[in-house]
Amino acid sequence: MKGFVSYILGLCQKKEGTEVEFKSALGGFPGSFWETYSAFANTKGGVIVLGVKEKNHRFTPDGFTDEQVDKYKKTFWDCANNKGKVSHCLLMDKDVIEGELDGKKVLVFVIPRAPFDVKPVYINGNPNQAFKRNHEGDYLCTKDEISRMFADAMVLTNPQDSRILKNFSLERDFDQTTIRQYRQLFQMRHEGHAWNDLGDLEFLQRLGGYRVDQESGEKGFTLAGVLMFGTELAIMGVMPRYFVDFREKLSSDPNIRWTDRVYPDGMWEPNLYQFYRRVLPKLFLALPTPFQMEGVYRQDETTAHKAVREALVNCIVHASTRLYEGPVIERYPDRLYFSNPGTMLVSVEDFFEGGHSICRNSALHKMFEMIGGGERAGSGADTIKKGWADNKWPVPEIKEHFGQNDDRVELTLRLIQSTSSPKKETESGLKSRLKSGQKIVELMRENPSITIAELVSALGMSRSGVSKQIAKLKAEGVIEREGSDKSGRWIVI
Repeated sequence: MKGFVSYILGLCQKKEGTEVEFKSALGGFPGSFWETYSAFANTKGGVIVLGVKEKNHRFTPDGFTDEQVDKYKKTFWDCANNKGKVSHCLLMDKDVIEGELDGKKVLVFVIPRAPFDVKPVYINGNPNQAFKRNHEGDYLCTKDEISRMFADAMVLTNPQDSRILKNFSLERDFDQTTIRQYRQLFQMRHEGHAWNDLGDLEFLQRLGGYRVDQESGEKGFTLAGVLMFGTELAIMGVMPRYFVDFREKLSSDPNIRWTDRVYPDGMWEPNLYQFYRRVLPKLFLALPTPFQMEGVYRQDETTAHKAVREALVNCIVHASTRLYEGPVIERYPDRLYFSNPGTMLVSVEDFFEGGHSICRNSALHKMFEMIGGGERAGSGADTIKKGWADNKWPVPEIKEHFGQNDDRVELTLRLIQSTSSPKKETESGLKSRLKSGQKIVELMRENPSITIAELVSALGMSRSGVSKQIAKLKAEGVIEREGSDKSGRWIVI
């Protein structure tokens, strides 16, 4: 292990992303050691090299004697096992390494990322003395950050979305169209299921959208139920800064900020089911294998489609409901990007290993799983990796960003178009298609009984062109047809 310190130094000089902190111990075991210990434990983990002074990427070893090495190791273990000094001892013997720098002895401490159920790791017996790490160093956690870590520590026994809300009504606060659409899809996937005969309240209770607390006897609709099926007013009553956002950025024209966008604009009920229903078809358009959709599912879809669906559901159900901003999904010509507020409850390495999954919002996960919108716990990463590996696309990338009240998890799925892929739409063609689709929606909103012949006349398009636009709008969940072709009407969702 003598070369381990040199290896760490090499990473630092190359400015690679390994978290490393150098601390001099000329005046004794440094008290700031425990702040950094807490900060590494509460973020991604890291390495503390004790006995080295670092300034402007110049490293000067203190020069420990054998006696000092033994003394500092004993000091560390005594403090690490003292709850009054640090709340959790995370290291084992193998994580404390004697190394050398320029022939002089140093001590290396490999601090692991703390498991989600022991966070926050704090010092001096005070939970308010918990630290986190960012590129500038260690900083004291805010009360909100500490509260979120305590809440995350209890997700297995008390998931965030299981919270019972007071004074909510099925008739007033839930979008009946959303419930109907969800139940229709559920019935399609589970023909003959006993839940199909239940009333809406009993159905929501089976899904976790309504529950009775067995200890207190409290009962009511849950946060999961309102987020999945609620009206905008109901959701905003619980989460005033709730916001979901899909952005399509396909144009190279700097004057065109978005080529398409889905966000709470007052034109639809922006609950999570409607967001999912609108966004998924738009993400599928990025994949090189086109197909006609029936709703948001198809039996012979590719592994890439399954991967994208899993990524979207993961982004939604792992989002922290205690942070202000919600999921952000972006489509670019060469990649798909998913971002959700909060931190990962397992490490990136464990996530990609598969079989490791802790869901922050288990009721929401169940709701999506019951309509085929998510894999069983622990297999989601495998689904995403397989979809991209099958297409020989780059390995999916996951990053965590830690900041004061701004923790986020980002997943990037990069696309490499093969030479056999369909030709990309020209920019003028893209603008024309977007404009005609928007016009059709406007005409249907003004006159729900408008016929295809009337649309052809109003738009100056061919009948086949109008029919293709209508099929696309249906697939995207923007419009629905109620009744027959002759006597029915259009519903703009």
